[in-house]
Amino acid sequence: MAAAGRQLGREGRASLAAFVLGASVAALPPALLPGPGLGLQVWCLFSCRYMCSLSLFHYSEYLVTAINNPRSLSLDSFLINHSFEYNLAAVSSWIEFTVEKIIYPEMKQITWLSTVGLLMVIFGECLRKAAMLTAGSNFNHIVQNEKSDTHTLVTSGVYGWFRHPSYVGWFYWSIGTQVLLCNPICAIGYTLASWRFFRERIEEEEITLIHFFGEEYLEYKKKVPSGLPFIKGVKVEL
Repeated sequence: MAAAGRQLGREGRASLAAFVLGASVAALPPALLPGPGLGLQVWCLFSCRYMCSLSLFHYSEYLVTAINNPRSLSLDSFLINHSFEYNLAAVSSWIEFTVEKIIYPEMKQITWLSTVGLLMVIFGECLRKAAMLTAGSNFNHIVQNEKSDTHTLVTSGVYGWFRHPSYVGWFYWSIGTQVLLCNPICAIGYTLASWRFFRERIEEEEITLIHFFGEEYLEYKKKVPSGLPFIKGVKVEL
């Protein structure tokens, strides 16, 4: 147990060092980035910001889990191996970015659009981490089937805005990464795939929450929206 803890600690420190190194590159102004032309400099800046955003998301998932719920901490807490579909979506976005950069480089130089994407990423990241910190030990990356003695229904903070703020944050973060890269195909694909995933996830989770908290959750559900467009959650027949 102690050896596993030391191993996780070493990997956590290594991931933090890698993230700080990546962030230092993303902070460089375009004029200091390699390349003979502005187009290549802008491309480097976009890609660096994307990689920094991606690294921050996965590292902070691990970090906040370590703070909130260290008993559930594992390498899976990075969410790097979330699913085959998640990895496929990431690779698809890299391919689209590279192909469009070669065929139509001007598409990757729309700085205002990339800035909008960066703001979406920041908003989504902050909302998700605020939700995780507010929920504390009640938050878990895996939907729980059994209620623990310490499990309580959180309705304060960002949970007073949305029933599922962590999913709202992840939804807009994922779309924002593609807007940041100026990837029109993946921006649409990510929107549709993420919406479908969170619709099914919310319905599954709310069945469990109703089982755990009964009328208390049903009252909360009536007052507070899910936070995601056109997703109302599980339907309850009274």
